This record gives sequence, structure tokens and C-alpha cells, in this order.
Amino acid sequence: MGSVQIRIHGRGGQGVVSAAEMLSTAAFLEGRYAQAFPSFGSERMGAPVMAFCRISDRPIRLREPVAEPDALIIQDPTLLHQSGLFDGLQLPGGYVLINSARNLDELGIGSYVGDHVVTVPATELALRHVGRPLPNSTLLGAFAAMTGELRLESVLAAIHQKFAGKIGEANAAAAQAAYELISHELISRSQTPEKIHVEAD
Repeated sequence: MGSVQIRIHGRGGQGVVSAAEMLSTAAFLEGRYAQAFPSFGSERMGAPVMAFCRISDRPIRLREPVAEPDALIIQDPTLLHQSGLFDGLQLPGGYVLINSARNLDELGIGSYVGDHVVTVPATELALRHVGRPLPNSTLLGAFAAMTGELRLESVLAAIHQKFAGKIGEANAAAAQAAYELISHELISRSQTPEKIHVEAD
């Protein structure tokens, strides 16, 4: 993609805004233009939160919230049936990345018609590597694998810029694990990421 618009949905306390910022940083590290900003509204713990990221090869002049995303990152699967969650998603070809250990039928969205829908157990991977159920960094690794929009090395560098020392190492390890899970699944399915569900080993 020459440019991509990403909308991230999660809940307060899950690092939704930080995820957008790290995506933006990863793009900057690749010499691209990027912006990241949150939605305006309640950010209390557990409340639904949105953040936005734009990445482009050209200067970005838009400052509005992302209404027509090329990719959705859903950090909390309890939001899947929230009204308007998929609004504006660019079809065909829009990407949907869902943090869940369950498949789409189990999540109740098996009839979703998007071409590129991926579930990844980001919370479980975060618990394993970071020791906390914060899926944001983990999902960025999966995003890089799913879309090819960013290099894994750039994502890991952005994570290290956000989190110092051992915390950064742990978050980077979780992101790399998600990247490898999705990459392996895409290869095994001839790089056709339609409605992929992967499980942590």
C-alpha cells in the first residue's frame, strides 16, 4: 500500500493509544510519514476506546478520525458486536485483526464477508512473555505479518522506543511470537489470509 489508514478498537487500560503511537513510530523508522491520535471521549478503565493511525509515502494533511479504515485492529473481542465497529472498512481487501483465541464462528461473526480476517491469541501471548494481559504490542507483530505494511524489525524497534529495558524486551518477544504465528499460517495456506484462526503453542 502507498498509504494505509488504521483504526484500533479496545478498552481503556489496554494501551490502544500506545498501539497507534508505536505503529506510527515504526513507519517513521522506515522513512515514511505517519500520524497517530486517539478518539475524543471517555478513556476510563474498561470503557470503549478508539485510536487512529495513518501511514503514507507522502505528507499527510488529513487530521480527521479514520472513518474509512484499510485495517481494523480489535484489541478486545467483547467489542465485536458493538454497533458501528466495522463501519467504513474498505472492501474488498480490508484487513481485520482480532485479539482472540477463538475462531470466527465461536466469536459469532462467521458470516463476516471481509477478505482478510485474522484472529490471534494476543492476550495469551502477552501473558506468556510480558506477564500481563496487555495485547497491544503483541498485535502489532501480527499486523506486520498480516499486511506486510511494516517490517517486523521496525515494529520491534518502535516497541523498544516505547518500553525500556526488560519490559521492552518482553513486549518485543510477544510481538515477534505473534508475527511468527501469523506468518507460519499464511505460508501454510499459500499466503491467502482469509478468515485465519491461529492458536498459541
